[in-house]
Amino acid sequence: MTRTHHPTPRFQLRLVADKEIVIGPGKIELLEAIERHGSIAAACREMDLSYKKAWQLLDTMNRHLAAPVASTASGGTQRGGATLTPLGRELIDHYRQLMADVTQHPSGQALLKSLSHDHDAESGADAAKGNKTDSTSV
Repeated sequence: MTRTHHPTPRFQLRLVADKEIVIGPGKIELLEAIERHGSIAAACREMDLSYKKAWQLLDTMNRHLAAPVASTASGGTQRGGATLTPLGRELIDHYRQLMADVTQHPSGQALLKSLSHDHDAESGADAAKGNKTDSTSV
């Protein structure tokens, strides 16, 4: 489970294979940042993520998926960069749609509503103290 604090309860979706998270919120955010910037290094700067960690995340996805999620070009006089492959773009689209479906589905709404108000108050108190709490995962 993640140890990040979420002020508002929300779902998190992860696809796990062989004890590794193949697709999850952080990996999708990385792909979106690469698409925005056209660069893994720039995506890392935006996300406050090490370049090595970004490559580890990309490697995990690439090892488990049918095709690479990004293509890169070396630097030099032509200036390097990174672009998403069609699969990388599809992953973002499918992940975001599935998250919207879960959140908007009556069962998703019921699960969110089932949280006690005490839990919300405790989460708020923890946030005020600077404590991190576990998040709800799907």
